[in-house]
Amino acid sequence: MRRGRRLAVDVGEARIGVAGCDPDGILATPVETVPGRDVPAALRRLAALTGEYEPLEVVVGLPRSLSGSEGPAAAKVRSFAERLAKKITPVPVRLVDERMTTVTAAHGMRASGVSSKKGRGRIDQAAAVVILQSALETERVSGRPPGQCVEVVV
Repeated sequence: MRRGRRLAVDVGEARIGVAGCDPDGILATPVETVPGRDVPAALRRLAALTGEYEPLEVVVGLPRSLSGSEGPAAAKVRSFAERLAKKITPVPVRLVDERMTTVTAAHGMRASGVSSKKGRGRIDQAAAVVILQSALETERVSGRPPGQCVEVVV
């Protein structure tokens, strides 16, 4: 497994959850929730976090249906990931399957006693943690970086 920190991003309409991991890629933890409605401001904040954490890569959750197909939400995330990749180059951005991560995160938050109203911002972070932990596990098992790399078009 490659050594180095990673950041994960769960892109939503209103909020963007961010998670990070240790340099050994063992444990994903919440970082923050970035307001998502102002995309240029969100991209600036994510670029600042990338500069602060100096990750090996940034993993972005790609929403797919249970059948694996992509709809309008996936197209929005792909566009966002392309803009992020341009903003943080040369740090690579990778798209990984994020099916059910928000549901998994919400169940975990409720199980720990956090109400859905109080935990909205934290659910986005928790979803990013699930995305990153899954990506780390995929790399551990396969020996290859997870998902697909977003090509930076100049």
